[in-house]
Amino acid sequence: MEIGMKYFGTDGFRGEANVDLTVEHAYKVGRFLGHYFQREDHTVRVVIGKDTRLSGYMYETALASGLTASGADVYELHVTTTPSVSYLVRKEGFDCGIMISASHNPYFDNGIKVINGQGHKLEPDVEEQIERYIDGETEEIPLAQREKIGRCFDYTEGRNEYIEYLKGLTGRRFDGKTIALDLANGSASVMAKDIFESLGAQVIVRNDAPNGTNINRECGSTHIESLQGLVYDTGADIGFAYDGDADRCLAVDDDGKVVDGDHILYICGRYLKEQGKLRDDTVVTTVMSNMGLYKAFDKLGIRYEKTAVGDKYVYENMSEHGYSIGGEQSGHIIFSEYAVTGDGILTSLMIMEAWLSSGRSLSALTKDLIIYPQLLVNVKVKDKLAAREDAGVQRAEAEVEERLGDSGRLLLRESGTEPLIRVMVEAETDEMCRENVEHIVQALKAGGHVKE
Repeated sequence: MEIGMKYFGTDGFRGEANVDLTVEHAYKVGRFLGHYFQREDHTVRVVIGKDTRLSGYMYETALASGLTASGADVYELHVTTTPSVSYLVRKEGFDCGIMISASHNPYFDNGIKVINGQGHKLEPDVEEQIERYIDGETEEIPLAQREKIGRCFDYTEGRNEYIEYLKGLTGRRFDGKTIALDLANGSASVMAKDIFESLGAQVIVRNDAPNGTNINRECGSTHIESLQGLVYDTGADIGFAYDGDADRCLAVDDDGKVVDGDHILYICGRYLKEQGKLRDDTVVTTVMSNMGLYKAFDKLGIRYEKTAVGDKYVYENMSEHGYSIGGEQSGHIIFSEYAVTGDGILTSLMIMEAWLSSGRSLSALTKDLIIYPQLLVNVKVKDKLAAREDAGVQRAEAEVEERLGDSGRLLLRESGTEPLIRVMVEAETDEMCRENVEHIVQALKAGGHVKE
């Protein structure tokens, strides 16, 4: 979580349903937001979406109750994607949007992600005010009365409007192409197949039957092997996998190889440069991007920025400088001409555009991108800050960096949403990656930080 934050982290208020995040929390978030945006002669309007988790229904109801009790009108998209909420907030002028999702986490987790009027994640200072209200540290918000009480509207038409927007973004048809989709039993289930079929593709889907508890379960972008098997078994031309709320996308090429966020930045960054649409010939990455990507960009004359991990940091950099594309290795890719947040289905369409315009196979498009071996281990710890400040851990960190020199790198960071220390090593061989990651893990264990 952000320093000083009790409930809100880098991706909203997230935790296990009815353990860390309760309906009382959701109700109070609604009460605060319904009041916060009030001004004279203005009815607050908030749009709400959710993914397919079982707990989404109770949070949707609790948020709507809190909002309407404070006098706001609520527009319910029901099951939809996170980027669709961001799009509709901006296009239709809502005061804010709320997405109920824990993204790639298991079904028993959930989250409340508040999106401001510009389609971005809510400002930290407002999140801090929400936290104080939840904990009873501020005055109670008055209840709306009589005609001031808010109303709820079914807003499924908004989701359909977003689907039509996506369909219109590519000038190409996909006739004759077979596309495999792993929908993660999540938000993409309500729209991805329809979008690709409407553009002429033959679509093969897997994990498109959400039941409330199977979201992300051994499927989607966090279990890409499922899609690899589907592409291999069916002979599909290309495959796309999404996470639970469909703001991420990973792909599988015609050789069955994974096309991760770095590959996508390379394919689409090069395409935009060739089209004269890559602002300042620059792509925005995070510190997690592979060294091989930067070496490949150097050969193409493409410059790059490196931000902290998190799509909000990527977008802040893009917004400040007007850059065209940026993203994360995990598959959060932002195309600033069309969106202000990562959008998995949009990313799929942009990959299709770059691939089809090339006249080559997708695997051929990445042959000049040599990815260095990389190993990422997530270590569950008792206290993230204490682990990072431990002298023994810092000593091990310095030792690894000295060993690697210019032929590799170490990245040691705290998760923004979970009690984890992420240990990533990039080196010339897999063995070097394993040895150096293990050196850090052993230092964490020796310091008594690892939670068994």
